[in-house]
Amino acid sequence: MDTMRERFIATTTELLDNDPRLALLLAEISRDGFGEAERSHPDRVINVGIREQLLIGAGAGTALTGMRPIVHTFASFLVERPFEQIKLDFGHQGVAGVLVSAGGSYDSPAGGFTHMSPGDVALMDTLDGWSVHVPGHPDEAEALLRRAAAADDRVYLRLSLQTNRRALPVDGCGFRTVREGSRGVVVAVGPMLDEVLTATEGLDTTVLYATTVRPFDSAGLRRAVGALPAGATGTAAKSADVVLVEPYLAGTSTAAATEALLDLPHRVLGLGVGRAELRRYGRMDEHLAAHGLDAAGLRSRISPFLNG
Repeated sequence: MDTMRERFIATTTELLDNDPRLALLLAEISRDGFGEAERSHPDRVINVGIREQLLIGAGAGTALTGMRPIVHTFASFLVERPFEQIKLDFGHQGVAGVLVSAGGSYDSPAGGFTHMSPGDVALMDTLDGWSVHVPGHPDEAEALLRRAAAADDRVYLRLSLQTNRRALPVDGCGFRTVREGSRGVVVAVGPMLDEVLTATEGLDTTVLYATTVRPFDSAGLRRAVGALPAGATGTAAKSADVVLVEPYLAGTSTAAATEALLDLPHRVLGLGVGRAELRRYGRMDEHLAAHGLDAAGLRSRISPFLNG
């Protein structure tokens, strides 16, 4: 199976051939994969070098001309380093584009903390008007990229080497129910689905799959916990237990889940990447285990929470 990043390169190359509105902006990362696109569209494939603030500024400037920019580099260089430019050049100027990151939270541990970005989605969550997609499979990444390229809104698409074994249909909107139960709801984001399904095997719990985390699917979560829609009458759940399993900073979506359940007594457990820097970099699977995001670690925290 190809990686999400490889699928991004192939799909974007095709999109550039078919849509003259699109432009691709790079900061060296992945440039070797776009050689054909750069030769075919030298006016719409722009490499700014290792200048990430310029990358975002040039992307926003391209949007000001009426084009649809796709802006790409590693997450730590795309979101964290030029965050002010995202806030001002896109947000303050009121223009839109597609930011596509690679590297996830710790895809390249040997690169050190400079190449890790567990806080990217939390940072993007401070800005208005951005959709955030976190696919769990290359097929899902392609589908979400195609939707984003054809649209006119602001999109952050987060790619990772960590993947689920199979793709599920994605529509860029709400959560998808993959397992039903009566003892709480576990929301698995993107590439965490396989680990969550293994961790919750035999537990009487509902599992929701989220590839779009912003906007947060409040209505989908409420349906899953048995809460009534606003103004509805009938028998509703008396309380709700929710676990969020995210492949980035733990607790990133806790506030969104809490807001969705304000009228219902509830508990929310936010699982994800911890704040402590792991300096013995190791491999990606070792980071998963160290943060308690492998199946065994998730089971040890989810089961007591739902059964407590």
